[in-house]
Amino acid sequence: MADLTAKILVIDDEKNVCTSCKRILEEEGHVVEYVLTGEEGLRRAVEGNYEIVLLDLKMPDLDGGEVLERIQQKRPDVTVIIITGYATIRTSIECVKKGAFDYIPKPFTPEELALSVSKALGHHKLRDENEFLKSELNRVQGRSRALIGRSDAIEEIDKQLLKIAPTDFTIHIYGESGTGKEVIAQAIHANSLRKEKQFVAVDLSSLSPTLVESELFGHVKGAFTGATQNRPGYFTLAHGGTLFLDEVSNVSLDLQGKLLRVIESRRVRPVGGDHDHEVNIRLISATNRDLAQMVEEGKFREDLFYRINVIPIHVPPLRARPVDIPLFAVHFLDEATRSSQRPVKGFTTEAMAKLVGYGWPGNIRELKNVVERLVATTESELIGIEQLPPEIVQPVVALPTGVKEIPRNLEELKEAKRQMRDYVYEQVEREFVTQALRAASGNVTKAAATTGMQRTNFHALMRKYGIRGGERS
Repeated sequence: MADLTAKILVIDDEKNVCTSCKRILEEEGHVVEYVLTGEEGLRRAVEGNYEIVLLDLKMPDLDGGEVLERIQQKRPDVTVIIITGYATIRTSIECVKKGAFDYIPKPFTPEELALSVSKALGHHKLRDENEFLKSELNRVQGRSRALIGRSDAIEEIDKQLLKIAPTDFTIHIYGESGTGKEVIAQAIHANSLRKEKQFVAVDLSSLSPTLVESELFGHVKGAFTGATQNRPGYFTLAHGGTLFLDEVSNVSLDLQGKLLRVIESRRVRPVGGDHDHEVNIRLISATNRDLAQMVEEGKFREDLFYRINVIPIHVPPLRARPVDIPLFAVHFLDEATRSSQRPVKGFTTEAMAKLVGYGWPGNIRELKNVVERLVATTESELIGIEQLPPEIVQPVVALPTGVKEIPRNLEELKEAKRQMRDYVYEQVEREFVTQALRAASGNVTKAAATTGMQRTNFHALMRKYGIRGGERS
């Protein structure tokens, strides 16, 4: 018996062909019914719950090509296989081009029939899987959500986002490059009271260090060589709306002080200017680096850290939430096919399994690029494993988290061991602090006493990991 079974309708005016198909396919475990006219076959195909229809092209009452066309119009979920005599093979090929799954020339063997039906059922199953992913994507996006994903991590971020978006609290987003930090910032703005105003995004890593101050705060004519006119900065452009500062860790220590002053006073002085002007913005910042560690190393101002880290949001990498990968893949495929008018409709089960199993070092951004490339280069309806890039089909063995590269000698092996030990210890240490604070309802003094630590030492660990408590007395 086949692994997959189906309810099948045979439409053919030759009764011996119908009974042969019924006998062969029922031995494979399928449920088979047949009719001897095109009109009756069309009615049953449209009204019944058949997965597959075997359709003869030459029937006295209604042409098989017309039956195919009307089935596709009214029941596009039904997979059609053409049964054809030698004289109509060319017509059968045209039917396949118009949407039939396959054709079988008469006379056919039981093996040929069973194989064609098995392939059609596999195709039908894949189409159902892709349709399910699309419906799941629509369901996720349609329930007052801001983000794509159904992992626990994204569920929690989305709940947090919808609570804090209507406020004006300053937010800092942590996450690796490509995890969608700007998308989260845009979602916060779209659900805020400022949504009718502008959302201004600034990638601080892309700005020249000598021009960052001018870009952020603006400048007046003659402030420096090339300043031929007054120019507003991003703070001014975002007035009334939301300003998103991406990779804020790239700001120099000198400029960090000026940035802190503007955030606290909500007043900006352009470069070369002699007076301040007020700006009304909601600030969201982001980075892929550990700001608390940078504070410990003296590379980031502690006062600025606490000023921007009022509400931290941690975005896990895509490899830590594989359940979200199919939804993103279908989302990007839909976007790419709509814009390019390509015929691709989904992924085979094997291809999707490879996408889910890949580590995605470039996170969501890398997945989007791969899907767009696949849509551009794939001619078939479904993207199969043979179309995937070699690094996804046969990925390089992933290094343990915390290890930067494969050791080449004994000293590097010892260093890799230290890196792994430090990483694991840091995860335990972070959870140690978090749980202690949770048990103490955010009271830092109580949490320190419960763990047997001095308050100053416990607070140092909180700073190290960017963890905030509630009550601090």
